[in-house]
Amino acid sequence: MAGLSFDNYQRNQFLSAKGYQTPKATSTGTTIVGCKFKGGVVIAADTRATAGPIVADKNCEKLHRLAPKIWCAGAGTAADTEMVTQLIGSNLELHSMSIKREPRVVTAMTMLKQHLFKYQGHIGAYLIVAGVDPSGSHLFSIHAHGSTDIGYYLSLGSGSLAAMAVLESNWKEDMTKEEAMKLCSDAIQAGIWNDLGSGSNVDLCVMEAGKNAVLHRNYLTPNIREAKARSYKFERGTTAILKQSIYNLVDVQDAETMEVDA
Repeated sequence: MAGLSFDNYQRNQFLSAKGYQTPKATSTGTTIVGCKFKGGVVIAADTRATAGPIVADKNCEKLHRLAPKIWCAGAGTAADTEMVTQLIGSNLELHSMSIKREPRVVTAMTMLKQHLFKYQGHIGAYLIVAGVDPSGSHLFSIHAHGSTDIGYYLSLGSGSLAAMAVLESNWKEDMTKEEAMKLCSDAIQAGIWNDLGSGSNVDLCVMEAGKNAVLHRNYLTPNIREAKARSYKFERGTTAILKQSIYNLVDVQDAETMEVDA
């Protein structure tokens, strides 16, 4: 049967009862947001990937394509968000070929929530799904256990509180595309500056009615590394030589000239 294997669960419980330390899930940080505007929807994400206290990747891509007009932003375990979105994107393409129509956003959301619900949170994927279809623009959030939410603006991840503060303060109905892009990028920057698990750049994806989605990779780069104030290359001889030792090594003779005792 395809899917994750939990064959070692009973073994791990036994080892834990005997006092052996069990591996712990790595805490990850992210800020992802989504916002509807008049005629479309925008999603955005930061680009920092963490492994505990370590920044593992400064320019990680957290916006995933599910269909030409449906994209999602992922928070949680990076491998889980990547693989789940690839799987559902493939299934969505097969579904679209079967019905001979463009897939609906609610179909993508349903596929994702049903898949995640099966694993009861063991797949650490928290997603904001957005897109446009013949029924309009849509914005959903999906948690790792399979629960979903719908809204005009949403945020998830460790920086979601800082991002939501910006969304709550500035969102309004019938925003223009440019206003929605600025609002989402401002919300992500709030996460970047106020959450240690979020950082680096801002990625943006815009979905408008009647058009394929447009990805703006590194839409904002507020954390460009500054040039060093001075060069730290030193000229030969800068460091004083305190002691010098010379060893005369004996050359090894060639095999042909070596004498072999009988």
